[in-house]
Amino acid sequence: MIKTSLVAAIAAVSLATGASAQSFGDPERGEKVFKKCASCHMVGENARHRVGPVLNEIFGRRAGSIEDYTRYSKGLQREGKDGLMWDLRTLDAYIENPKALVSDTRMSFRGLKDADDRADVLAYLRQFSESPQNIPESAPTATPHEVVLAPEVLALVGDPEFGEYLASECKTCHQEDGDAEGIPSITGWPEEDFVIAMHAYKRKIRPHPVMQMFAGRLSEEEIAALAAYFGTL
Repeated sequence: MIKTSLVAAIAAVSLATGASAQSFGDPERGEKVFKKCASCHMVGENARHRVGPVLNEIFGRRAGSIEDYTRYSKGLQREGKDGLMWDLRTLDAYIENPKALVSDTRMSFRGLKDADDRADVLAYLRQFSESPQNIPESAPTATPHEVVLAPEVLALVGDPEFGEYLASECKTCHQEDGDAEGIPSITGWPEEDFVIAMHAYKRKIRPHPVMQMFAGRLSEEEIAALAAYFGTL
């Protein structure tokens, strides 16, 4: 959970300007706005670290957590350890005024003050993240739920300890620390999103034969347990 002082900082940034991106905007326009960021950051295929880290898989990632990027400020690493996760709300606050959210960040960017610019650039960046974080169903970049599950399935409360036991096979490919190098991160997902994704593999709607095979062996209770475990990391 993000600590109280950080939540207050996010609210303060929005109050100071009276504007906040509440949903995603136009990704095509966002690509043009992103040129203001491109001197420090890269995103997309063949992206590499520059002054700032690669922004692939930024949604759902813990702040300051890319292992092979060594220029994070101590402040950003501290906030990440305290629970700061990048999603629509936190990214909007950060790109509006980086130092208002993390006072000792090394990011010297003055910020995007226009809420529409922020909504557009976040829509553009969202295309390079797989984890479904804060996606309004009406947003241009929204990923609709592949399967509709019964309320009682979504209401199952998983046992994270049982999930940790089941997760050994998952962790032969997926990194427990959330690193997404080569294989998407599954740590920190909202439990409902995780459950829906696994059932989509189970029903062979998501096209990945290994995941289809793995999910096909799992019961509803086991999927809920895995969701509970990975959601805590």
